[in-house]
Amino acid sequence: MSEEIVIVEKDGPIAIVTLNRPDALNALSRALRSQIVKTFAELAEDETVRAVVLTGAGRAFTAGVDLKEAGESGFALGVDGGDIDISKALAAYPWPIVGAINGFAITGGFELALMCDVLLASENAKFADTHARVGIVPGWGLSQKLSRMIGTSRAKELSFTGNFLDAETAERWGLVNRVYKADELLPAAIKMAHEMASCDPVLLRKYKALIDDGFALPFGDAMKLEVKRSAEHAASVTAEGVEEARKAVTARGRGQNG
Repeated sequence: MSEEIVIVEKDGPIAIVTLNRPDALNALSRALRSQIVKTFAELAEDETVRAVVLTGAGRAFTAGVDLKEAGESGFALGVDGGDIDISKALAAYPWPIVGAINGFAITGGFELALMCDVLLASENAKFADTHARVGIVPGWGLSQKLSRMIGTSRAKELSFTGNFLDAETAERWGLVNRVYKADELLPAAIKMAHEMASCDPVLLRKYKALIDDGFALPFGDAMKLEVKRSAEHAASVTAEGVEEARKAVTARGRGQNG
């Protein structure tokens, strides 16, 4: 029996999803992309899971699209059909996705990283956008997301040179939240995912949707969206419920400071 190219492990309300083509640096073949789409669709239906950690096996998060295969099937990745459209699949996933970037995240792999909600990196992580060097226009959001995360000038530097960005610089530029030693990355990502999953599940889903939906709008419209959804949610909130939640938050804060 062939080895699974995507491994899913459960840790309570957390799913750890590992891309498992280490000999190919987890290159995003059509088969792997199809399995990623299937995995996230299944996790979206799993009522026991409220956060995902996404990582890669071996030396790479993913080295990007399999260019030889893409040469045979086409390079317009942004118009992929539903069964291999990883951008659409991850955007539709309702719970937080923590990217644990263990190694190389190159071009399409960089784009996959940017589909996550939060990025944590190993000291071995390296990011590169080589689209301009290999002659492909990005189709999974990199040209728009990267500049919004690290600034237009820095994004242009990376995209126009194709140079590698090390983990420490990625943290300094705001691309990743934190950098860890290699053996500490996955435990840290799982811990953060558990912290996210411990929030009120209704609020967690609504908050992720509010941030993502607002991100796609002009600032003024996004502010109006927040007010609208806040008012809609307020109808379901009671003073007693807020007070109980406040007590729990205070107790948690004391525990973290103790």
